[in-house]
Amino acid sequence: MDESLLKRLGELRKRIDRIDIEIVLLLKERLSMAFEIGKAKADARQDMFDLGREQEVMDNILRDNAGAFPPAVLKVIFSEIISACRNAQRPSKVGFFGPETTFTHMAATRFFGHAPCFVPLNTITDVFEEVERGRVDFGVVPMENSIEGTVSLTLDGFCEFKVKVCGEIYLPISHDLMSQSGRIDNIRRILSHPHAIAQCRMWLQKNLPAVPVEEFVSTAQAARWAAVDPSVAAIASPLAASTYNLQTVARHIEDFAGNTTRFLVLGLECQKPSGNDKTSILLSLEDRPGSLYQLLEPLAKRGINLTKIQSRPVKNEPWRYLFYVDIAGHIDDPKVKEGVDAIKEGCAFLEWLGSYPQGSLAED
Repeated sequence: MDESLLKRLGELRKRIDRIDIEIVLLLKERLSMAFEIGKAKADARQDMFDLGREQEVMDNILRDNAGAFPPAVLKVIFSEIISACRNAQRPSKVGFFGPETTFTHMAATRFFGHAPCFVPLNTITDVFEEVERGRVDFGVVPMENSIEGTVSLTLDGFCEFKVKVCGEIYLPISHDLMSQSGRIDNIRRILSHPHAIAQCRMWLQKNLPAVPVEEFVSTAQAARWAAVDPSVAAIASPLAASTYNLQTVARHIEDFAGNTTRFLVLGLECQKPSGNDKTSILLSLEDRPGSLYQLLEPLAKRGINLTKIQSRPVKNEPWRYLFYVDIAGHIDDPKVKEGVDAIKEGCAFLEWLGSYPQGSLAED
């Protein structure tokens, strides 16, 4: 290599080394400031978790960056920085449905970063219970999939437990087929969660029509089984392949592009207004003509966007239904509060489940 080029590269690398040292010093200073903020919040008995402030920080960073540094990468970097600084204020525990490497686990780390202590739980009901009893600070559960629809057990959880929704995550879902060898002709059985199987059914029928497909409790458990049985393949997340040392047979075998799951973050406290919020309520209508219209009319009159309405039968009360409703805006917004109050007048029961910043579609 040319001597002048070697000299030039050496100078540039020294500059990078100095920049890296400056970055580390600034990170240490930021962590120290976060610790001081945590002490001040503790003295004032304020909640350590402030999604609105964290979103403001991220928006400022992306705006100042103006696209110079890849925005998706910058979001990941600062999500982890914010996560570490938040954890310095007060270490937190986050419960999530399913073992590690499931999509719910991925959604939890996408939302909170990797600094908190993550606690895998066996059922969605367990997540609700652990949050309500204060054994974890937050919980993450799947709410709905763009193809398979609403997760009924999550709706049931809101009926049985006193928790608040304090965040949401939209996670693109990508399913891979994986096994020990990575060879399609070695597969004798395919295992996965029922939702994952349903989302890949056409691909399986086209490419492996004679191979039996069996339902498993989770995609992660299916991957674990494939790791010990060379005749088994699992449908699971790309993270599961690296975690359990499996080889990918085929990538992105989901039948429809744009497959996305919405996850909810559960807690005991509601978030402050961020300027781009969503409010969730649970209600039961009076059994009389026009009751559903009376639900929608107060929102329409005030120009409030209803983003979701889902009915769920009430257990042990045949032909009675609860409705889960999402509307745009925060309960502290006068217009939203008036609309919810007007709805309440025509309801047999109404409970506010929380107001929280609206999530955005995450990048792969």
